[in-house]
Amino acid sequence: MGKIGFDNEKYLSEQTTAILDRVKRFGNKLYLEFGGKLLYDFHAARVLPGYDPNVKMRLLAELKDKADILLCIFAGDIERKRCGPTSGSPTIRTP
Repeated sequence: MGKIGFDNEKYLSEQTTAILDRVKRFGNKLYLEFGGKLLYDFHAARVLPGYDPNVKMRLLAELKDKADILLCIFAGDIERKRCGPTSGSPTIRTP
């Protein structure tokens, strides 16, 4: 069996460490912008074998006790139903 191309656990570990290091460097304030889709990134999963389509949300879940998280969504995308929960999808909750 071949190696998996994307290691989700390594990504989570390294990104969490890097983000928390940057938070310390900037006086406990850091604003991040995530590229691509935050959830259900099936395109990335197709092109990166082994990629978890929800790994970015898992990263935010790991940071939830260490950071305040503000999610901004362009209202036009909501109106066009390009993002956010729809009648056919569950809302997103963290434990």
